[in-house]
Amino acid sequence: MTENSSQQPASNPELPTTYTPADVEGKLYERWVERGYFEADAKSEKPPYTIVIPPPNVTGALHLGHAFQVTLMDALTRRKRMQGFETLWLPGMDHAGIATQNKVEQQLAEEGKSRHDIGREAFVERTWQWKEEYGGRILGQLRRLGAGLDWSRERFTMDEGLSRAVQTIFKNLFDDGMIYRAERIINWCPRCMTALSDAEVDHQDDAGELVSLKYGEGDETLVVATTRVETMLGDTAVAVHPDDERYAHLIGKRIKLPLTDRTIPVVADTHVDPEFGTGAVKVTPAHDPNDFAIGQRHGLESVTIMDGRGVITVPGPFEGLDRFEARSAIVEALREQGRVVAEKRPYMHSVGHCSRCKTTIEPRLSLQWWVKVETLAAAAGDAVRDGRVDIHPKELERRYFDWVDNLNDWCISRQLWWGHRIPVWYGPNGEVVCVGPDEEPPTGEGWIQDEDVLDTWFSSGLWPFSTLGWPEQTPDLEKFYSTDVLLTGHDIIFFWVVRMMMFGLYAMDGEIPFKTVALTGLVRDEFGKKMSKSNPNAVDPIDWMDAYGSDAVRFTLANGANPGADVPIGEDWVKASRNFANKIWNATRFALMNGATVEGPLPDPSAMTATDRWILSRLNETVSDVDRFYDDFQFAKISDALYHFAWDEVFDWYVELSKTTFFAGGEQAKVSGRVLGEVLDVTLRLLHPIVPFVTETLWTTLTGGESVVVAEWPADSGFRDEAAEKEIELVQQVVTEVRRFKGDQGLKPGQKVPAELTLTGTALVPHEAAIRQVLRLEAPGDGFSATASLPVAGATVALDLSGTIDVAAERKRLTKDLEAARKEKAQAEGKLGNEAFLAKAPDNVVDKIRGRLAKAEADIERIGAQLAALPQS
Repeated sequence: MTENSSQQPASNPELPTTYTPADVEGKLYERWVERGYFEADAKSEKPPYTIVIPPPNVTGALHLGHAFQVTLMDALTRRKRMQGFETLWLPGMDHAGIATQNKVEQQLAEEGKSRHDIGREAFVERTWQWKEEYGGRILGQLRRLGAGLDWSRERFTMDEGLSRAVQTIFKNLFDDGMIYRAERIINWCPRCMTALSDAEVDHQDDAGELVSLKYGEGDETLVVATTRVETMLGDTAVAVHPDDERYAHLIGKRIKLPLTDRTIPVVADTHVDPEFGTGAVKVTPAHDPNDFAIGQRHGLESVTIMDGRGVITVPGPFEGLDRFEARSAIVEALREQGRVVAEKRPYMHSVGHCSRCKTTIEPRLSLQWWVKVETLAAAAGDAVRDGRVDIHPKELERRYFDWVDNLNDWCISRQLWWGHRIPVWYGPNGEVVCVGPDEEPPTGEGWIQDEDVLDTWFSSGLWPFSTLGWPEQTPDLEKFYSTDVLLTGHDIIFFWVVRMMMFGLYAMDGEIPFKTVALTGLVRDEFGKKMSKSNPNAVDPIDWMDAYGSDAVRFTLANGANPGADVPIGEDWVKASRNFANKIWNATRFALMNGATVEGPLPDPSAMTATDRWILSRLNETVSDVDRFYDDFQFAKISDALYHFAWDEVFDWYVELSKTTFFAGGEQAKVSGRVLGEVLDVTLRLLHPIVPFVTETLWTTLTGGESVVVAEWPADSGFRDEAAEKEIELVQQVVTEVRRFKGDQGLKPGQKVPAELTLTGTALVPHEAAIRQVLRLEAPGDGFSATASLPVAGATVALDLSGTIDVAAERKRLTKDLEAARKEKAQAEGKLGNEAFLAKAPDNVVDKIRGRLAKAEADIERIGAQLAALPQS
C-alpha cells in the first residue's frame, strides 16, 4: 500500500448528508482546468502517454456513443497521469464538410437565398461565422462529462497548422504519383450535389420494385431484371456468363435496346452469376460500379443519362423528368410494348442514402481526384501483421485485414465549398500544377484553381501527427508521437483507422501512428436495439447527467464496455450507478465520523484484527486485478471488480464487521480507523478514473490532499493474508446463512432475535460481537428457549423465534408451498417420462419443462429445510 503520511487530513472533516452532483461537478472541473492538471509538458522527462480524441463534427452534439468512448479514454488517461506518465489527451473538432455546409445552406434558404446567390468567398466566410457562433457545442458537453482533455492544444481540421499539413501531404502524394484525376463510378448525392465516401452513405432496406424486361426481337431475345429501370436508357450491353449454354448463340451479336434507336452487344463475362435470375444482366457502365468494370473489360461506351440533380438528359420523351418520375414512365412505356415480363412489388432491397440529407444516392460516372492506395494499404496491413500495431480485441484483426487487403483507390474530391480546397491549378494550355504550402500559385490569364475540396476523411486521416505540429518537427511531435492508444468504434475501422494508418506510415517515414487500436462496440438501448433520433429510444446523455450526475452515466457506460462488443444501456442502470455513488458517499461519511484516517504509516499487521488483515489482503488483490484489466482494456471487469469490492467487501462487510470495534473505542479502534482510511484512500483512487467527481470530493476531504487527479496510482504492496481471508469467509458463511433463515421466516433484516452462539473451538470466537451486531442477535436472557438451531461453518446458532413469528401460520404456509412444489415436480416428471410427448415436443419446450423440474426439486429441498428449522408445536 502507498503511505500517505505526507498528506494531512482536513481538521474535523465534514460532508453534507447527501451527495448532490450538480453542486460540485462544474466547480470541480473548472478547478482542474485552471490548475493545469490536464496540460502536458513536451519538455518533461516523464515517459509520454498520448491519445488523440476522435474529432467530433463541429456540428455535433454529445450522444451516448460519444459519451461512451470519451469515458473510456478519460479513464485510460487519468490512470496513466496518476501512474506518473506525461499524459496528453488532445482534443479537437472536424470541420465536417457536408454537414456544416448543409447547416449554412439551410440558413440561407430561410432567407430565400442559395450559396450561388452570394458566391463562394462570401459563403466560406459565412460558414466560418457559423462555426464560431454555433459550432463546437459538443466540446462544452465533454467538459460536463468530465473529460480531462488538454484544452491548450485544441485543434480544428481547418485551422492554419492543419491546413498546412493537408496541403503538404497532398503535394507529396501528387509528386510521388499517388494522387491522380480520372473518371470512375462514385456515390453521388443529387441533393448535396457532391461525391460521397462510403462512410457518408447509409444503407437501408427500401420497398422498391423488381421489373423483368425483354430485350431484343424474335429469336434474339433475353430477359433482364432491374430495380432501376430508368438506367436502361444508358445500357450499352447485356452480359451473360461465357459457359451459359442458354445464351451461347447470342454472344457477340447485337440486340435491340427497347425505347431507343440503339442496338447493344451481348458480351460474355465471368462476373455474371448464371444461377441468379435469368443469368443475363443489363450493363450500364456510367451508373453502376460493377457495370463500369464490365465496360472497362469489354471496351463499352459509358452513356450518362442524368445530370447532377438526378434529372434525365437523354433526348426523347423522358428528358427533363426526375429519375423516379422517369422510372414509372419508362415502366409504363415498356408495358405498352409488351416488354414487361414480370413485376414484383414491394421488393425489399438495400439502397444507399446520403447520411446527411437522406436522399437516395446515385452511382455516377464522374471526373474526380483519387489516391492510389495499393502501396499505402500494404504498409498498413504489414504494420499489424508484424506486431508493430496491436488490434484489440484480436478477433477484430480479421475485419481490419478484410478492409485493408481489398481497398480500391480512394475518391478524395468533393463538390463542396466548405473544406480544404484542392491545391491544383489549371493553365490555359492544359497545364496542371500542384502547389505546396510554401509555393506561390501560378498567376496570369487563364489560370484557375480546381473547384473541389477534399474529403473530410483526408484531413482527419492526418489527425495523430498533424495535431502535434507536422510537417514541422515540433517538440510535441518529438515527445508524443507515436500515440499510444486509438480508442474508437469498430464501425469505422475502414473509414478512419485504415486512413490514419496509411497516412501515418507514409508521412512519418514508416513510424506507426498508434501502438494499439482498442475497438469498442456501439451503444444500444437496454433491449439491444440501435439508438437513433428517428426512434423513441434515443437518449440525450445530458438529460441523464442532469438527473443522476455525470459519474452515474460514466460508470454505467464503463460497466457495459466489453472489448469490441455492443453496449446495452437503460435508465434503470444509470439509477443503479447513482445509488453506487451515494453508497460511496455515505460510507465515506460514516468512516470520517468514526475515526478513519490516513495519518501516519499503517500499523503492523500483528496489531490488526483479522477483519483488518482480511480487507487489506482483498484490497491488494483488487489493485492487482484492476491493473490487469486496464492493460487488457476490460472496462466492464474493472467496473465490476471495483463495484463489488467497494459495495460488498468494504461497505457491507468490513464496515459492518468493524462497527463493534469503532463503537468500543480505544487503541484497537485507532488501528482499524487507520486501516479503514487506507482502504478508502486506495479505493477512491482506483475508482477515480471512472467516477472522477464524487471521488475527488471524498478523497480530498479524507486525505487533505491537493487533488486525486494528480495523486499517485495505487500499487499492490504484495500483502496477502490467506488465514485472515479464510477466517472472514467463515464469518460470512454464518452471517449469510442466518440472514437467509431469518428472511425465510419473514423477519425483517433489522429485527432483533434472542440467540445463543456456540463458537468454541472455531476461528469464529473473536467475531461473536461482530456477528451479533450484524445479525441483530440479542444475548439470551431469562426464559430463553431455542426454537430453531442452525449448524453452519463449524458453529451452531440457536434462535428463539417464539416471540417473533406465528409458528402455526408459518408451518401452514410452508406446507401449502411444499405441496405445490411436489405437484409441479410430479407434472414435470410425467411429461418428461412420456416418450410420445418427447418425440413431438420442440427442444425449447422440453428444455423449459426440465427447468421447471429442477426448480421444483430445489423448492422442495428449501421448503423442507425451513419446516425442519421451525419450532415444534
